[in-house]
Amino acid sequence: MKTIKEDLLEWLNPEDHGYDTEKDQLEDLLEHGCVSGIVSHLIYYDDTLQYYQDHKEEINDLLMENLFHTGLSVSEMFGDKWDKKDPLAIETNNRNLLAWFGFEETAYNYANKQGYDL
Repeated sequence: MKTIKEDLLEWLNPEDHGYDTEKDQLEDLLEHGCVSGIVSHLIYYDDTLQYYQDHKEEINDLLMENLFHTGLSVSEMFGDKWDKKDPLAIETNNRNLLAWFGFEETAYNYANKQGYDL
């Protein structure tokens, strides 16, 4: 199975997605998020729930790192999108958010390593 970064790199193909550069594609993702439908394999719940399941460890590592560096709680980080009645992400909504978070956070980290000022 591919890592999230490998999946991101496969998705990053500016010409196939109507962008001039990789930076433009990442900028659009990071500005509008997966919720915009920009990542075609992370639109439907069936896909995002499977993505979460497949990448749960990576997503949890990214989440813990982000929480540590920001000092926020999970519900503070995701705001009103996070279902506080489901703190363990057992239900669809929170798993969907975490799948998107994993992809977006990986994209953000990749963009920083590339020196893109986004």
